Amino acid sequence: MPQPLPVIPSPTTALDAHAFQARAHRHLRRLYGERADEVLRRLMVLLEHQAPPAETQPDAPLWSERDQWLITYANSVLDGDTPPLAVLADCLSTHLRDTFSGVHLLPFFPWSSDDGFSVIHYREVDPALGGWQDVRALSRYGDLAVDLVLNHVSRESLWFVDYLSGSLPGRDYFIEMDPATDLSAVVRPRSTPLLAPIATRRGTRYVWATFSEDQIDLNFANPDVLLEFVGILLFYLQQGARVIRLDAIAYLWKEVGTPSIHLPQTHEIVRLLRAVVDHVAPGTLLLTETNVPHEENISYFGADKAHLVYQFPLPPLLLHTLTSGEAGTLATWLSRLPELPPGCRFLNFTASHDGIGVRPLEGMLAPHDIEALTELMHRFGGFVSMRRQPDGSDTPYEINITWFDAMKGTRRGVDHWQVPRFLCGQQLMLGLQGIPAVYLHTLTGTLNDLEGVERSGRLRSINRRRWQRDELERLLATPSTTTHDVFFALKRLLDVRRREPCFHPDAAQRVLETPATLLAFERGPLTDGRRLLAIHNVTDTPQPLDALAGVFNDKRWEDIASHDTWVATDTLPPYAGLWLVGS
Repeated sequence: MPQPLPVIPSPTTALDAHAFQARAHRHLRRLYGERADEVLRRLMVLLEHQAPPAETQPDAPLWSERDQWLITYANSVLDGDTPPLAVLADCLSTHLRDTFSGVHLLPFFPWSSDDGFSVIHYREVDPALGGWQDVRALSRYGDLAVDLVLNHVSRESLWFVDYLSGSLPGRDYFIEMDPATDLSAVVRPRSTPLLAPIATRRGTRYVWATFSEDQIDLNFANPDVLLEFVGILLFYLQQGARVIRLDAIAYLWKEVGTPSIHLPQTHEIVRLLRAVVDHVAPGTLLLTETNVPHEENISYFGADKAHLVYQFPLPPLLLHTLTSGEAGTLATWLSRLPELPPGCRFLNFTASHDGIGVRPLEGMLAPHDIEALTELMHRFGGFVSMRRQPDGSDTPYEINITWFDAMKGTRRGVDHWQVPRFLCGQQLMLGLQGIPAVYLHTLTGTLNDLEGVERSGRLRSINRRRWQRDELERLLATPSTTTHDVFFALKRLLDVRRREPCFHPDAAQRVLETPATLLAFERGPLTDGRRLLAIHNVTDTPQPLDALAGVFNDKRWEDIASHDTWVATDTLPPYAGLWLVGS
């Protein structure tokens, strides 16, 4: 039997109280200057009264090859009057028992827009979805990831009602700005106005609203806001969350005259939250969501910052690879990824509740290739969301399309290779170093929901369909339907992956030299020398494997997914993928 990879244990004893206070004070000093002592005292009282119960456990790894997550909304599957959270739990138990190690449950709080990312009440479950008992039940399925939506809040929240009336505490929770202020340096993720006009008892005021006029940004220069969110974080830990996703964290701190993205104060807040979870709930993971160019994205990694960041360049680069038949760009990028700090890994994915980010392609693909990609996605029924540049022009921000429809063809047009191309991309993603996450609508091969876009008026609704359970069950039970074929092919890959020690998130990765029609990489070796070769044909024509003769080294290799044997003189069919272990 292969020996397990040496792991970095998660801390299982809380930081010494004095060490934590020193660490927290250092971050608070950089945030609030002379107020740091006062804020620290309030923070310690908060932790004393609201921290989750301490749990004693033996040293455990942060992650293993069994780690693979499902991303889903609470109401992605509906079944009459049954609370959707209970429906989700039953679907997991029925169809995906032991397949996933955890679930990223997208916002399930009362909300006013953006399918949950405009939160009205942070400590409540939307009654239409179920209750906290249903959320806690999901934490028993596996690791539960919960969104901390801390950049902005719904204008229907009680905090914003306080602001409108001039009452505490919400009166000072938001950022008023004179509309004549020069804010041209601010980096924008949207093409909507940055300032939203608001009618208050004091007349019309303009407040900072990075994402929409219904999502009003919070003022973290006010320490009361920070302490509110520490309390919310502690509450989520009490409810069974093990992973905290920091939504839109890059935009958290604002300063006039700066880009107001990735500011030093934002990084200090991430460090402070990391110190809090290390102190009160050792083993909790922080995941930052920053859909930005790669170097900016990985700035959130660190022993004192996030454990996990999304691998944002992967989806658009993989999309380019599979629609152009050219893997060289993706291979070059993968080969240049830096060695990550201990205890830090990428969260790999192809699709999520959001679109496929275009910003991460900056500096990686030529402008004409980006334009060709966006135009192709239009042809396949998708849309492109825009963002506002400082000069007032709009440029692509993300592609809105389901991943299955994005695989409809190549630059030559629609073809009959959609399912194999789709599965090739999923297998490639699942094999990469890090932790993979699969969106429910990828798992079911969901088509573009154009009716959903029409109903909501939001482009992102194209990939946020709500299945009726009886329809989904019927498709899963019917061989030769796309839903059946995609679901069970992906489930088989996931079940194989979680049993292979070479897929431990910390196992080494080495990109192999191949023609641009192939993408191949090696995972391992482990302590006993075991290694795995992952090879993918990214074209619609058969490709010989002779370029890998030196790697095959006259050995026969077994594909752990099919149990077929392969040698260097074989030819790989179109869009086929292999996970080979030497014999």
